[in-house]
Parts: sequence; structure tokens; C-alpha cells
Amino acid sequence: MTVLRSLPRPRGELSAAVIESLTRTPGSVVPDAVALDPYGEDLLLTLHTCYELHYQGFAGVDENWEWDPDLLRLRGHLESQLLTALHADVPGGDDVDAELDRLLEPTRDADGIAGFLAERGTPDRLREYFVHRSIYHHIEADPYAWVIPRLRGQVKASLVAVEFDEFGAGRGERVHARLFADLLSGAGLEPGYLHYFDTVPAPMLALVDMMTLFGLHRGLRGALIGHFATVEITSPPASRRLAALAHTLLPHPACAHFYAEHVEADAVHEQVMRRDVVAGLLAAEPGQAASIVFGIQATNLLEDRFADHVLTCWNEDRSSLRETLSAPVAPA
Repeated sequence: MTVLRSLPRPRGELSAAVIESLTRTPGSVVPDAVALDPYGEDLLLTLHTCYELHYQGFAGVDENWEWDPDLLRLRGHLESQLLTALHADVPGGDDVDAELDRLLEPTRDADGIAGFLAERGTPDRLREYFVHRSIYHHIEADPYAWVIPRLRGQVKASLVAVEFDEFGAGRGERVHARLFADLLSGAGLEPGYLHYFDTVPAPMLALVDMMTLFGLHRGLRGALIGHFATVEITSPPASRRLAALAHTLLPHPACAHFYAEHVEADAVHEQVMRRDVVAGLLAAEPGQAASIVFGIQATNLLEDRFADHVLTCWNEDRSSLRETLSAPVAPA
């Protein structure tokens, strides 16, 4: 039986007003859009709340809110603010090959979150990282499914082949979102869908909102492909390091297994995405080059912002979450 999560806790005046609206019947008054920090908690939480109506929804919220015209109008204003900020904060361009080549450039082992965990990592810090990623991995491949009907021929077939693996190749226990839930349980954390949503701060919300935004809009199909390619190309080396860290810091095999699965699967996906999906889309629609580049650059921008937030907090010996985690529970 599917158990829906409750509405999130507000993080500002707009999110509070939208959450209050969702407790009433569709067609009730929705607040007007206001100018907000596009990377701030209030805007990103409001967007995520609107987007979740297209995923699992919330307990006690009428499903007809999903297509409420006033809520969609508000969401559109917030999307415009986020897109404007993302375009302003990336260099742009249309050289897709150059962007893809940069993704393959090696990074130093000491760099980034994995580098910190390798040098000064603790089980609690790794659990904290898992909590951040949980709101991403619970919907890991879902937004990419929206682009399938917008593609044709080999591009569609190749993207579906990658998605087939993401969704467990026909086996429910191997769906990647399920594997991450198993990881959470193995780490002594709660595995429930979006259980830690109220705990995760804005930098990870921005990443999740971005991929949903790209997925929902046909006009951003190139950006979604760019984002998807970035994830698949950068995943194998990152997953290899995280698998080793999980094996060292947390004893349950599910913690390392999630990342080991990505090392194997995404090494193949990397080639399929670049050769068949990206190149195929460009052959069919050359005008998508700038959008693909935007998707790659926006993904890297938000991943860097997330890593900067986490590392700043850890270097100051404080949690990078909005609230302290409870003590881990023994895995089942």
C-alpha cells in the first residue's frame, strides 16, 4: 500500500500560503507570485510542493490540485525566476562536444565531498550525505520519463534502454530508487519516500527542482537530455569512490551495493547517452545544441553549489542539514 507523506513545513511566507491553499478544495484562492531569491528556501520549497503533485502527491491533498490553473500560473512565475537565474549564472554556448569532453576530465581524489569523506569522513557524515541525496534518488529517473514521447526513432529507443536499467530492468527490487531505500535502511536511516524532505536545505532542492522543471516542459527537452547525460557520464567515477567509502564507513552491504550498481550500469549508459541520445537528438534537431549545453552547465552549477554548502558546513564542524539527525537505528 502506498503511504503518502504529509505536506512539508513552510520555509517562508509564499510556501506557507501555498501549503495552506492545498489543504482546501481545488479552485480555492492561490497566493500571487512575488519576487524571491531563486535559490532560496521559500521559492524552491514552493516549487517542489507544486511539482510533487505530479509525482506521489500529499496525504489529504485533493489530486485535482495537480492541474489547478491558478496554481500552475503561480508555478510558472517561479519557474521563470529560477530559469532566469540559471541562464544568468552559466556561460552558455552551443559547443556540445566541448561540454561533454569537460565532463570526462579527471578530478583529484582530494576534491569535493568524496575527497573530504576519504580524508576525514565518519559514518555520521556519510549518513548526512545520504539524507541530502535521498530526495533526489527517490525520484532518480522519473523526470526523464516525461521526455520519451517528445523523442523519435533511435534517440527514443536508446533513452528508453537507459531508463529500463534505471527502473530495474523489469525487476522491482532492482529499481534504483528501491536500491537507495535499501541503502538508507542499511545506514540506519528511514527509507520512506521523501522522509527527510523537511531536513534537506535549499542547495539540494534546487537540483531536484531543476530536473523536474526540465522534464515537465517540452521546450526544455534539450536541457533535460543535457542534464541526464551529465549524470550518466559523471556517475561511474563518483560512484566508484562512494562505494569504497560506504564499504569502509558503514558495514551494511546495501550501502556499497547502491553505488557499485551505478559503476557497472552507468559505464554503459555514458556511451549510449553520448553516442545515441545526444548525438541523435542533435542530428534530428540541430537547434537543440544550446539547450543541451544549458542543461549540462546548469547541472554542474547546482552540483557545485551543493558541494560548496556541504563542505563549508563540514569544515566548520557543523551539520549541513536543517536539523540534526537522530541516532541511527539498527538495520533490519
